[in-house]
Parts: sequence; structure tokens; C-alpha cells
Amino acid sequence: MHELPVMNGILRVVMKHAALNRVTKVAAIQLQVGKLSDLEEKWMQHYFDFLTKGTLAEGAKLEIEWGDVVMRCGGCGQEFTTEPATDTFGICPHCGNKGGEILSGKEYYVKNMVAQ
Repeated sequence: MHELPVMNGILRVVMKHAALNRVTKVAAIQLQVGKLSDLEEKWMQHYFDFLTKGTLAEGAKLEIEWGDVVMRCGGCGQEFTTEPATDTFGICPHCGNKGGEILSGKEYYVKNMVAQ
């Protein structure tokens, strides 16, 4: 259910930029979504479709690019990419330390809009 307020925020961004660029119909929205964002593609599109009824974004398709989880090791300070829900999640490939600071992977933002 947390997809609803996220999609509402994305729709506000889309509508603002559509107005600034005199777009009359949005065909697609390209999103960058971090793998740790806890957002589900099915529900993102579902709520987006619900929110866009009667707007210039009605019928627009979400094109989602899933962004990597990047961490900085708490032991050696090296940055590394890690996959959620795996046995090696958060384990530094450089020194073997587990844990550190998450630098990216929770974010979501509009990368581009495709107008018709």
C-alpha cells in the first residue's frame, strides 16, 4: 500500500514537468528504483493507473530500471555492489567484513518522460 503515496508524488513531478514543457499526452515514464526501496512493480503500475485517470498521463506505462544496492564497507571503507536477499548481502568482497553504510538502493525518481 505504500506504493500509493509514492506514485502520487511521482505523478506530481510528471504533471509539473509536462506543464513546463507543454506536453499534452504522456506515453511512458522511465523510473529509477532502488532494489531496497520495497516497491513492487505490479502495485506501482496499478496505483499509477488509478491516480492518472482523467489526466494527461492516463494510460502511461511505467518503465522501471532497478538500481543496484551500493554500500561502503564499515571495515575497509571500500564501496561495493551487493544483491538483496542473498547469502552474501552486505558482505564486503574486498575484506569480508559484514555491514557498512548503504549509499544507494532505496531511492526512486523520474529519469525521463516520453510524450506522444
